[in-house]
Amino acid sequence: MADQDRDYEDYDLRHSEKIGDKNQYGTADFTEETSAELAAPISYDRRISRTDERERESVTAGKGVGIAALALSILSLFVLPILFGATGIVLGFVARRRGATALGSWAIGIGVVSIIVGMFILPFF
Repeated sequence: MADQDRDYEDYDLRHSEKIGDKNQYGTADFTEETSAELAAPISYDRRISRTDERERESVTAGKGVGIAALALSILSLFVLPILFGATGIVLGFVARRRGATALGSWAIGIGVVSIIVGMFILPFF
């Protein structure tokens, strides 16, 4: 205990040359205390933000698929009604499932009309 007291007596913060000397590991031998900053705890409700992001992404993805389905269904009225109409119907169901109910419903309806016209009415002309 006496050796430790003697070591502390040798340190003088104003004139000590021992402070900052390198130890055997090559690091300075400082006796310091560090602390972290304190801030008020913030609680995040991550479920709400994630569900909002998922809803936005799904509506955006559904809207894109819905536009593609509607475009294919309208195109099927003029070219290859069975192929493009069926594709428009399938993509319409995908769009409805992803949240674009109006676009998906229109694509399904136009695709069905196109297939019916293409199979039953156009052969007679």
